[in-house]
Amino acid sequence: MATAKRTMPSSWISVRQNRVNAGIHSVETTGRYPDAMRLLPTLVAVAATVASAAIPAAAAPVTVQVIGVDGRPLAGAVVTLAMPGAPAPVPRGPYSVAQRDIQFNPQVLIVPVGATVSFPNFDKVRHHVYSFSKAKKFELKLFGRDESRSITFDKPGAVALGCNIHDGMNGVVYVTASPYTAQTDVNGRVRLNVAAGVGRVSVWHPSIRAAGNTLQQPATVTGTGLSTTLQLRR
Repeated sequence: MATAKRTMPSSWISVRQNRVNAGIHSVETTGRYPDAMRLLPTLVAVAATVASAAIPAAAAPVTVQVIGVDGRPLAGAVVTLAMPGAPAPVPRGPYSVAQRDIQFNPQVLIVPVGATVSFPNFDKVRHHVYSFSKAKKFELKLFGRDESRSITFDKPGAVALGCNIHDGMNGVVYVTASPYTAQTDVNGRVRLNVAAGVGRVSVWHPSIRAAGNTLQQPATVTGTGLSTTLQLRR
């Protein structure tokens, strides 16, 4: 039986940024995002980090906190620091997004560019996994219980996952080219050790109403580190 493919909704943002002291910004957002994705922070594995080359000895502590539109810490946001000269993360794996209980598990998986991710099916029903995302378009046609398919992710970006059979299944493979990438914990924070320098910090989350659901700002890491807060506002 033929099934209709779904597309991810587009989103827009109205942004007002005010620099205050140590890079604290205020960001206004408008609009709504899908109910299924609104639940994402409670379902993702927090503080996931990308396997990478050894952190330089001169690295300094960096803390980034993300505050949601409700004024509370936002768990599950993906924070990336892009620093010139940083070593590219090396795929170490294995990486896997399972289909279990008619859900993707984990709902957000962070992997480095070049990683191969398996999609094992542990459900009694068949799944048809796909993505229309710019970073990776693919389709894994119907496969059943105890079967698995694999995809290599060769470009950075958030790759939204769906199932052509089960509309309620949503997930993301977040592909990064930076060794400094992690998800915020229950306090909305990530803590990284980053070599000093000038780069950019980006935050991805489905509630961010911007291109690619991502906001960016300059970041300067000194010898003593960096502390930055990003607050989303309606």
